[in-house]
Amino acid sequence: MFDHEPRVESRDGNPGYGDWIKLGESMESVLAESSSVNKIPVYRWLIGQKLSGTVLPARLLSAIQAQQERSEVLISIIQLLVLLIFSLLYTLAPKTFSQEATFAPVPWVLSLYLGFSLVRFYLALRRNLPDWFLYLSSVVDIVLLYGLIWSFHLQYEQAPSFYLKTPTLLYLFIFIAIRALHFDPRFVISTGLTAALGWILMVIYALYAEPGGHQLTRDYVEYMTSNSVLIGAEFDKVVTILIVTGVLALVLARARSLLLESVIEGSAARDLSRFVPDEVVAQVTRSEEGATTGQGEVGECTILFTDIEKFTSISERLDPAQLIEALNRYFHLIAAPIEQYGGVISQFQGDTLLATFNLPRSDAAHASNAIRAALAMQATIDGVEFGDGIVFKTRIGINTGTVIGGLVGSGDRVSYTVHGDAVNLAARLEQLNKDYPTQSGIIVAEETLKQVPAEDISRDELGEVIVRGRHRPVRIYTVDQR
Repeated sequence: MFDHEPRVESRDGNPGYGDWIKLGESMESVLAESSSVNKIPVYRWLIGQKLSGTVLPARLLSAIQAQQERSEVLISIIQLLVLLIFSLLYTLAPKTFSQEATFAPVPWVLSLYLGFSLVRFYLALRRNLPDWFLYLSSVVDIVLLYGLIWSFHLQYEQAPSFYLKTPTLLYLFIFIAIRALHFDPRFVISTGLTAALGWILMVIYALYAEPGGHQLTRDYVEYMTSNSVLIGAEFDKVVTILIVTGVLALVLARARSLLLESVIEGSAARDLSRFVPDEVVAQVTRSEEGATTGQGEVGECTILFTDIEKFTSISERLDPAQLIEALNRYFHLIAAPIEQYGGVISQFQGDTLLATFNLPRSDAAHASNAIRAALAMQATIDGVEFGDGIVFKTRIGINTGTVIGGLVGSGDRVSYTVHGDAVNLAARLEQLNKDYPTQSGIIVAEETLKQVPAEDISRDELGEVIVRGRHRPVRIYTVDQR
């Protein structure tokens, strides 16, 4: 009889169903993969985490790449918004070109940048932006901005040094900042270095392009009130660009490290949710101790236990591949009603299933929902064939009582389960379907039906029984849908 203990053989003696062993190995591989981040060399030391070993699994790299690709779409949208702002400013600004001027550079620069930005936006949507194009895009951004700044001395008919004082230079930090959305310090650094070098060239042009020679000054007032050049002021601008770039790159490197850890932990949590309930995964991720044994949650719970009638005989008619395919389909069908009515599947073991209601997921109507789930399970598989003329008849036992739910196991191999006398009794009640044939194939303990309104569920008393291993009699019922 099932005493809620791990085993390699099923209760009916059919070999080959050591699901506890397979489950432990699967969970161990997931935990090992998530904990191996400290041994995997993926990024350089700048990321904030010194990694060494092998590379990340392809699926995790794909998840990171997908986030970066979505970021490039956002970057393209921001670039188009900046272009729109530039266009509005140019449209609203007074035009002071002389009548003899035959070429206005700003509309041409904006038009070329619009075409480039639209191409970039299209490639970002297609997820087809190679690194060289991203570098080129950062250069084009800086060239656009500096081209606009350079044109100011033509537009306002001033000496080239005139554009060195324009506040439009502040837009430069927008182009540097949006590179952080890619979560790769390389593009921030390349943009910042391009900006610093470009501004140095702008200063050199302002100094030597004027036919009459340049006007250097050390007087700050003269610098602010004339077209003279103050080398210290331009040096400050270049240093500010480099410092902002460096700080942003370092912050981004740390954020990228956190992103890497977040992707790994999120992937591990999704994988673990296949083996343990989502609520348990959430508790483990929030816990200071992580996935540790010896701790549990005590509370009232309704336990639903299922088994397939004559499974030994059925397994003899199917080869192993057909058998596992049939079981997977069967579990898929009966799992849906359990989820629908708020239950949590704690274990699959051979041909049996253990589900709990109100633990670890709270449910005030756990007794009623467990019975509704059982009735829905029977209706779902009624008449379904799992092979050539093979049908599965499910026996179900339901009981309510106080249990403890938590992680059990040894070392790094753990599993979530519930323990208590109420769990063992639910397993015994499932077995009583052999002695008390019922139309629904469901036997429910009195403790469960005490919490279910009589008008909700039709019930028939089967009597009092003393199940093996217990001394006190238990009043049992069978149920049906009203």
